[in-house]
Amino acid sequence: VVSTVMSNIGFRLALRELDISNITADVGDRHVLREMIASGAVIGGEDSGHTIFLDHHTTGDGILTALKLVDAMKSESKPLSELRKIMAVFPQKLMNVEVKTKPDIETIPEIQDAIQLVEESLGEKGRVLVRYSGTQPLCRVMVEGPTPDETRGCCQQIVDVVQKVLGK
Repeated sequence: VVSTVMSNIGFRLALRELDISNITADVGDRHVLREMIASGAVIGGEDSGHTIFLDHHTTGDGILTALKLVDAMKSESKPLSELRKIMAVFPQKLMNVEVKTKPDIETIPEIQDAIQLVEESLGEKGRVLVRYSGTQPLCRVMVEGPTPDETRGCCQQIVDVVQKVLGK
């Protein structure tokens, strides 16, 4: 299964529990498709709901996704409310900061320090992703953590630094 860097950590853990390999692609259908073809994966998608079933199409297809979901419910003889329990969704906070320029984030010590502090704080119970939008003058800060409050607070810590260093 190919997912993106924005996919919830709970998704990856659920796949691992099911002994299903997961490949992480950059955000965007074209990146997901490229990784699917390169790896031989048959399913790929994004949090936005774009799901590609490579045996059928090379693009996301909502109707096909719905049919596959109904088929899984039928073959497992379980309602969706039961099937969804296979994955624990970790609290996730995504915040956008309007930026003037897009220098390489890894070259900005203040931002790297803020990211490192949050990563150390979360440990194995969360993750941080800071990236620029490919289409807008935005820096996206995403944090997953054990509780909504902790996740929101950690995200805000990084956003404050990004705003100070790069904000409009």
